[in-house]
Amino acid sequence: MEYTQFLKQKQIINTSKGIDIDRNLLNPMLFEFQRDIVWWALKKGKACIFADCGLGKTPMQLEWANQVHKHTSGDVLILAPLAVSMQTKREGDKFGIKVNICNSQDDVKPGINITNYEKLKHFNPDAFAGIVLDESSILKSFTGKIRTQIIEAFKKTPYRLACTATPAPNDYMELGNHAEFCGVMTRAEMLATFFIHDGGDTSKWRLKGHAEDKFWEWVASWAVVVRKPSDLGYEDGKFILPQCNIHTDVIEMDNEDCFTLIPLPAKTLQERRQARKDSMKKRVAEVAEMVNQSKEQWLVWCDYNDESEALAKAIPGAVEVKGSDTAEHKENAMLGFAEGTIRVLVTKPSIAGFGMNWQNCSNMAFCGLSDSYEQFYQAVRRCWRFGQEKEVDVHVVIGETEILVLENVKRKEMEALKMAEGMVEHMKDFTKKEIHSTEREVAEYKEDVAKGEMWTLYLGDCVEKIKEIKDDSIHYTIFSPPFASLYTYSNSERDMGNCRTDEEFMTHFSFLVSELYRVTMPGRLVSFHCMDIPAMKERDGYIGLKDFPGDLIRMFQSAGFIYHSKVVIWKDPLIEATRTKALGLMHKQLVKDSSICRQGLPDYLITMRKPGDNPEPIAHPDGLTSFVGENEPDIPKDKIEYSHHVWRRYASPVWMDINQTNTLQKESARENKDERHICPLQLDVIERALTLWSNPGDIILSPFAGIGSEGYVAVKMDRRFIGIELKESYWKCSVNNLKMAELEKKQGTLFEFLEEGLSMYKKEVTL
Repeated sequence: MEYTQFLKQKQIINTSKGIDIDRNLLNPMLFEFQRDIVWWALKKGKACIFADCGLGKTPMQLEWANQVHKHTSGDVLILAPLAVSMQTKREGDKFGIKVNICNSQDDVKPGINITNYEKLKHFNPDAFAGIVLDESSILKSFTGKIRTQIIEAFKKTPYRLACTATPAPNDYMELGNHAEFCGVMTRAEMLATFFIHDGGDTSKWRLKGHAEDKFWEWVASWAVVVRKPSDLGYEDGKFILPQCNIHTDVIEMDNEDCFTLIPLPAKTLQERRQARKDSMKKRVAEVAEMVNQSKEQWLVWCDYNDESEALAKAIPGAVEVKGSDTAEHKENAMLGFAEGTIRVLVTKPSIAGFGMNWQNCSNMAFCGLSDSYEQFYQAVRRCWRFGQEKEVDVHVVIGETEILVLENVKRKEMEALKMAEGMVEHMKDFTKKEIHSTEREVAEYKEDVAKGEMWTLYLGDCVEKIKEIKDDSIHYTIFSPPFASLYTYSNSERDMGNCRTDEEFMTHFSFLVSELYRVTMPGRLVSFHCMDIPAMKERDGYIGLKDFPGDLIRMFQSAGFIYHSKVVIWKDPLIEATRTKALGLMHKQLVKDSSICRQGLPDYLITMRKPGDNPEPIAHPDGLTSFVGENEPDIPKDKIEYSHHVWRRYASPVWMDINQTNTLQKESARENKDERHICPLQLDVIERALTLWSNPGDIILSPFAGIGSEGYVAVKMDRRFIGIELKESYWKCSVNNLKMAELEKKQGTLFEFLEEGLSMYKKEVTL
C-alpha cells in the first residue's frame, strides 16, 4: 500500500452505504429540514436522528422506512415503547403511509410493521430489510442484556435507523450504544479512540483534548443532532416552544412527621427513601387539592406504587397506570389521555416518560422527585414540545427534608443545558456539511526546516522527510517511538500515535522502519527507548501487559535488522503507582488478592544493528575515559581498575543510575489539548548511548525529535544531528533547544580556552 493511501485509510470517517435518491421524491408533507434529514439518513443507510421533542421524528422515520421498503421490496420493522404503536399508525395515516401493528412474526405484512420492544423475542430479525428504533434511548435505559440483544439481533440488517430526542451529552455510553447499533464502531472502540480516564476511576471517561472536534465530526457522520431547525440553517417557523413554568412547592414537615427529632435534609440514599415515605401523605394531599380545583387535563407523575394508589383515590376520575397493569390497560389509558377522554392520568416516568405526545395537556405535577434529571426532563417533554399551543405549568411537590434531591436535579439541569448547547454547537457545522453534502475540512499539515552549524531540523511527517536523507549515511539513530493512543498529542492522521488499534500502529510504523534500514550505515545501530504497555479491560478486553518492545524488535527484524542488545532502565515503582493508580501496584490488592499484583514497568533501550561491516570503527583509544562525565563519583586511578569500572557501567544489563528528572524543559512545548505531558528521553541515556555507539562528527538521527533532547546532547558532544518532528509547537521548542546547545558548547569552549591561557600565564610567572 502507498503511504498516502494508508493515511486516507486512517481517517475515521463513516462512509455512506445506503440509498441515494432525489430529495424531491420524498413525502411533500415533510418540512424542508425533515426532508433533508430523511434524505441524508437514507444515503447513510445506517444512521441516528437525535431530534428534540416535537420536531417530527415519527414522520421522518416513517418516510425513511417507506423508502427502504420501496427500494428493497423488503419489510421494515419499527420497535417502539408501549402505546406508541397506535400513535405511530395514526401519524402514518396523516402522511399516507400504511403501518401494520403486529404482535409476532406471523402478523407481519409486506411494508412497514410496528411492535413493542417487549415483543421482540416473537420476531425473526433476519426477515427484515430495515429496522427502526423509536425512542432509541432504550439502548441505554434497558439493561445491558436487552441492549446487547437488540444490537446483536439486527447486526446483519442492511438498513438501520435509531430515533430519539437529543441524547444526554455527558452520557457517552448512550452515544456508544447507538454507534454500535449502527455498526459504526463498538462502544469499547469508541472509548479507546476518543476518550481517556483520569487516575484510578476507570468508570469516568472524558474526551481527549485533541479528540474533541474529531469526535463530534465522527458523530456527525452517522447522527444528526437538532434541537430546532435553525441549528441546521433553516427557518424555525412554527417550531418555537411556548413558555414552561416550573413551580416548586416545598411541604413543611413537623417533628412527628420525620424519622429524625427535627426536620433535617436527607443525605444518604436510605435517609432519602425514609424522608419520601414520611412526606407522602402531605404531598399527595397537596397535589390532589391542586388537581381537584381545576377542570383542565392533568398529568400526575410519581415513582412508587403507594403514591400512585393514594393519588388515584384522592383525585376523582383519575386513571392510574402502574407497572403490574396489563399492556392493554396501559395502552388504552395513555391513548385515552391523548384523545382527551381521560382528564387525569397518574403514572410513573419509567412507564410513560418516553414516546408519548401529549400536547393536548399543559398541566402536570410531580408528587415527589427522584435524583434522575433525565426522567424529569423526559416526563416534562411529553407536554412541553413543539406543537404545544399553551404555556406549560409544571408543579414539583416535595417535603422540606427532600430539598437536597431538588438541588441535585437543578444542578444536573444546568449541566445538561450547558452540555446540550455545547454538543449542538460542536456538531452544528459538521452536521450542516453532512446534510448539505459539502466537503469536510482536512487537518492542516505544515512543513519547514531550520538549520545550525551542527544540526538540521525538519518540520513534517518523518515517513516522508526521511526520504530526503541519502542511503547508508546515518551513523546512529536514537529515539522514543509513540504508541497507539489516539489524540494524545495531536489530531493528525500523520501522527503515528493516532491509531485505532495496535495493528494499525504497526502498519504505520513499518513505513518508517524500512526507511531507517535504508539510511543507516552498514554495521551501525538504531536504538529506541520504550516500555511494556498496560492493557485495560475497557479498551483491550483484559487487564495485563502488552509486549510493545517485543513487537518492535520483530518489526525491525522483518525489515532486515539484527537484534543487538537490550538495556533495562530502572524506575521507582512507587512513583509509577502514585501516577497511574495501576491496580497491580496497589497495596490494597496485595492484601485482597496478590495474584493480580505485578512489578513496576521499567524503560528499555533496545538496539538493532544493520548487517555488514562498519566502515568507520568507533574507537576509544583513551582507555574509555570518555565514558566518565563531569559529575562522576571518585574512580580508582589505576588504568586496569579504571577501565574495568567503566566497562561494567555500559555492559550492565540494568542501568540503575539514570536520573529520571535529567531532561530538557518541556512545558513551553505542551499545548492545552495535549493529554499527556511530553516525556523527553533522559539526557543520561542519550549521552551514554552516543558515547558508546558513535564518534565525534558522526551524523545522529531522531525521526521523532520532540523537543530536541537527542539533538541537544549530540551537538554538545560534537556530533552532527538530523531531526524530524511533526508537531509545530514541539518543533519550535526543539529549534530553541538546539540553538541553546550550540551556544552552551561555544561558551564551554571559550571557558576552556581562557582556563588554558590562565594556566600558561601562571607557569610563566612562576618561572
